[in-house]
Amino acid sequence: MELNGTDQTSGIALDWVGGDVRHILGGALEGRELTVDEGIRLAEVSGRELHALTLVADEMRRRQAGDVVTYVVNRNINFTNVCIKHCTFCAFSRDHREEEGYFLPMDEVVRRAVEAWEMGASEVCIQAGLPPKLDGSYYVDLCRAIKAAVPEMHLHAFSPEEILYGSTRSGLSIPDYLKALRDAGLGTLPGTSAEILDQEIRDRIGRGRITVDQWIEVITSAHALGIRTTSTIMYGHVETPAHWIRHMDLLRSIQRQTGGFTEFVPLSLIHHEAPMYLRGLVPGVRQGATGVEVIKLHALARLILGPTFRNIQSSWVKEGPKMAQYLLAAGANDVGGTLMNESISTSAGAGYGQLVPPAELRRLIREAGRVPARRGTLYDLLKVYATPADEEDSPLDHVTDAAERFGSYRALSTSNEFRFLHPEKTETPSRS
Repeated sequence: MELNGTDQTSGIALDWVGGDVRHILGGALEGRELTVDEGIRLAEVSGRELHALTLVADEMRRRQAGDVVTYVVNRNINFTNVCIKHCTFCAFSRDHREEEGYFLPMDEVVRRAVEAWEMGASEVCIQAGLPPKLDGSYYVDLCRAIKAAVPEMHLHAFSPEEILYGSTRSGLSIPDYLKALRDAGLGTLPGTSAEILDQEIRDRIGRGRITVDQWIEVITSAHALGIRTTSTIMYGHVETPAHWIRHMDLLRSIQRQTGGFTEFVPLSLIHHEAPMYLRGLVPGVRQGATGVEVIKLHALARLILGPTFRNIQSSWVKEGPKMAQYLLAAGANDVGGTLMNESISTSAGAGYGQLVPPAELRRLIREAGRVPARRGTLYDLLKVYATPADEEDSPLDHVTDAAERFGSYRALSTSNEFRFLHPEKTETPSRS
């Protein structure tokens, strides 16, 4: 490896890059773990140095994950938008007194899971608000009901915030509550409710939200029980690039200890309907991340997390299919899921729909010069589409109107069919 010339293993010339950035990127190519200070320096790059960062991230993606780009056929089920928390970045949640509050009965959640299985899904992702006075066993009962109906479906369910809430409502410790969920069929946890793992930032954008220490406790307890999780970051609001790096360094530290993370998913803020932006609740909120920031964060994730994580996801929901495709050249090796239903980003003003069919995901991947593959939640490869001859037909490829076929957030929140009623007036939130 010649820091002043061309890396002999990758063919990447670095002699046109500034000295300190060239040294840091050269170290990454040599396999050296980047320090927090080095990550912060890379977060400052622009112009030609940004181009060098993405080139090196793409090379490290090639080494760590190869040319296969994965996706999962899944369905999101957000069974209620009623929440006792009032996070300023969330446009999805409603107070229990608002007319737009809904709560899906358990048999409707199960019906949606069965429908997803019939459409070829291998996973349902279940996350929702925290309705008041929720029965402590509700999440456990929900897992058991879905697994009884579709035993082979992978349950990727309940954020650390929901786990904490269920633990509190049930009176069980977090490990004991996670054991009950695992025994009922829970497969993995989404590593959401992370936002920025810095308590000062969390107190600004979501006071009363699960704390950094509590988030770590839930995640590490899950890993200790063999329950793997994803990990996320929400950026583009009041944080700085230094917060990105420290957030990723914390995740890297946990991964070294537990090995329990399956992927890292950068999620840029959709600001349009977010209360902290729309109503000016938090001073200094940006209008989401810039395109440059999106590219930069994915590239940084590959260099900082790639050696221990392997899988960096680009989100078509947040960034749109075209940007998600471009991010495959900036460190990402996964494009997420088909979703079928998308409520949280849609409610915040995301404009990219709620479904991208499998054939369309494969097209995006092929056009980026990569090999598409359908995966399971744990990144087991279910089918690799090495050539166009390997293509297959999916029921989802024939859905022309996902909102009409699967329902939409707008329909749920404005219809009386699944109206939320306060637990003092109904048993819905306790036993649906």
